[in-house]
Amino acid sequence: MKLFLILLTISINGLAQKNGNISGIVTDKLTQKPIAGAVVTLLQESYNTQTDSNGMYKFTKVATIAYTVEISCEGYKKASFFNIIISSGNEYILNAEMDREVLTKEAINITATSNRKTARAASLETPLSVQRLTVEEIKANPGGNFDISRVIQALPGVGGTAGSVGSFRNDIIIRGGAPNENVYYLDGIEIPQINHFSTQGSAGGPAGILNVSFLEDVKLSSSSFEARHDNALSSVFQFKQKNGNTDRLQGNIRLSGTELATTFDGPLSKKTTFLASARRSYLQLLFKAIDLPIRPNYWDFQYKINTKIDAKTTLTFLGVGAIDQFSLGTIKNADANKLYIINNALNINQWNYTFGVNLKRLVKDGFYNLSFSRNMFNNDLEKYDNNDKSLNSNKRTKIISNEIENKLKLDITKNKAGYHISYGAMLQYVKFDNDSYQRITAEIRNTSNVVIQPLVAYQFNTAIDFVKYGGFVQVSKRYANNRLGVNAGLRTDMNSFTNDGNNGLQTLSPRMSLSYALNNEWNLNFASGIYYKIPVYPVLGYQDNAKNLVNSNNKYIRNNHLAFGTEYLPKPSTRFTAEVFYKTYQHVPVSVANGISLNNLGGDFGIIGNEPVQSIGKGNTAGLELFYQQKLTKRFFGVFSYTYFKSRFSGADGKLIASAWDNRHLFSATTGYKFKKNWELGIKWRYQGGVPYTPFDATASRLNFLTRGEGTLQYNQLNSLRLKAFHSGDFRIDKKWNFKKMSLDFYIDVTNFYNAKQPAYPQYSFQRTTDNSAFATTDNSVLKADGSNAIPVILKDDTAIPIPTIGFILEF
Repeated sequence: MKLFLILLTISINGLAQKNGNISGIVTDKLTQKPIAGAVVTLLQESYNTQTDSNGMYKFTKVATIAYTVEISCEGYKKASFFNIIISSGNEYILNAEMDREVLTKEAINITATSNRKTARAASLETPLSVQRLTVEEIKANPGGNFDISRVIQALPGVGGTAGSVGSFRNDIIIRGGAPNENVYYLDGIEIPQINHFSTQGSAGGPAGILNVSFLEDVKLSSSSFEARHDNALSSVFQFKQKNGNTDRLQGNIRLSGTELATTFDGPLSKKTTFLASARRSYLQLLFKAIDLPIRPNYWDFQYKINTKIDAKTTLTFLGVGAIDQFSLGTIKNADANKLYIINNALNINQWNYTFGVNLKRLVKDGFYNLSFSRNMFNNDLEKYDNNDKSLNSNKRTKIISNEIENKLKLDITKNKAGYHISYGAMLQYVKFDNDSYQRITAEIRNTSNVVIQPLVAYQFNTAIDFVKYGGFVQVSKRYANNRLGVNAGLRTDMNSFTNDGNNGLQTLSPRMSLSYALNNEWNLNFASGIYYKIPVYPVLGYQDNAKNLVNSNNKYIRNNHLAFGTEYLPKPSTRFTAEVFYKTYQHVPVSVANGISLNNLGGDFGIIGNEPVQSIGKGNTAGLELFYQQKLTKRFFGVFSYTYFKSRFSGADGKLIASAWDNRHLFSATTGYKFKKNWELGIKWRYQGGVPYTPFDATASRLNFLTRGEGTLQYNQLNSLRLKAFHSGDFRIDKKWNFKKMSLDFYIDVTNFYNAKQPAYPQYSFQRTTDNSAFATTDNSVLKADGSNAIPVILKDDTAIPIPTIGFILEF
């Protein structure tokens, strides 16, 4: 650490070498074929070059500053990339897919007679409900700490789980839908988990798994998903990775107060490149330092190997995995909230991986992708009273569960007579097993030794396997003098497990989007569609005491989307969108035990859906989104988004009530400024409206607290209360030095810098004695098993903890 501080204070101007490299490949977006002769320009220094016959370009020994890169070619729309930071450490890889330019007849006439702006043809891929983030925007995001799950919360319609630092959640909530309604693709390979410490059947976790150093950009679609994507109800995330350096081995090391990460990339042969990384967390040290009882500890790994078999064929191998351990440690200063965490937090041991191989082949008028992937998630949870494992009778929860998916997918894309056509099919073999023990209530006796509450627990072991399969077709074309882009798709999904799973007509899901160019700056967009998702595996695999798979009669969850919006593009670096959306849900799983929708369960660890459910729930979400983005062209950049929405779901009674994700208001503002000599400042402010929560049943909570360690909710008043609104401010300062063959980036990142309180769900407990050594009682005697002499108390943990992070990134 002293060495780094010395580097920050000494004068190194005489040693710095202001040279770096940038390279990439330019391809046609529709056909994926390389574009030769495209002109690539670095505007700030007026450097330019042309792509070769393979679509490749390269700049060497250019000044180490931030560039705007423009790529132009006859017959294509000009592509602009902003804030491309060149360093002397790693070569910057910037690939580009170019859209073909189709002018309206009016635009052709205007262009021939004057310099007025031209009316462009509408895009075949509607921009409705689509947002993108570049890798530089992710890296520089204040409070993001290189975590994609946090950074995307700056986008419209994206919220997170309410709670304090101790709640330890990082769910992604899109337009009022549940966290498990999102799907994630890494270079076209689906990855079930993108966060450490995921909740099975849901999502969440405190930190993202994906390595930002691998990424080119991130695309979020919160409506109008293409038909090629299955099992998505709220959003589709597409993470596009770069390829390794073709010339030399390079890498970077990132060290901060919470983690150590290393990344390497380079050539394996003339036709093959690789990327590989590993990361180790030190979160357990941070939480120990601030005297929290939780001790999260994780590793993650990632790789990509890309080989160019010939001019038309590319083979890609990729993988990502994580090892997660969550335990409880000793604390110096005990209080009621910390002791509550010790008595209730689960001990977690998880690991997961995804690996895949993709064959991409260019063919006449298009290309095809053939991919195989396998993912596995192992989840081991346990909980003992007061975290005391010395007595088996203290065991409250023990769950060991595995999910395995083997996936084969083929999709083909063709371009004929102005039609852009995609079609394909997928086949999956799924395995799920679950060995569960859950104590519901302990045996309670009165003073006469008469049982007033028997021991109730369930324990079962289940294992299922089945097949999922489906197909799709997507067609798009321009009409109305090329102003109108029409994109229509049809999909069906089936499975061999549920009672009517082989009936493809029940999941037939048409969707359509339209985009109309009013002029060169304004577009009108519309989308409508039907989407289906199979219930989560804990639901499908649940067995009753008679070994019956009682949830096999569940249906696919259905979601109907309707969205309308406008997009204003006054210049390539500036974008404004406004959208209204409406979604309705059918066949949402509802708990048989308490009659509530699984979509009304708040964020928590464990397993969601491990119980008997019925497909009788309904729901709807509706709202308005506003988004403004100014890309960095000189020294300033900014992103501002606002969303107002309502999210409601019904239970067994059929009554629509506010969901657990019903924030109503989401606002985010991120802005930054680049100073001279490679200094940069970023500031972010977020606001989320308070979410609903359910009060406790006083009688049942008192009776069952010693058994369950938590209160019992009063479900007839589900989500009738609401937390206070949440807001927080983050800032980040970066300074970069460039040496001869390496660069050093020093940063300070502070989350919640103005110490704002973050509301958390209240918790039911019994009052403790002054020294916190035992529970206090009304009669100063031993606490009774039924809690009749306890003193109930509601704990509120509105924690206000600024979290500073100091880090270094060494590129070489």
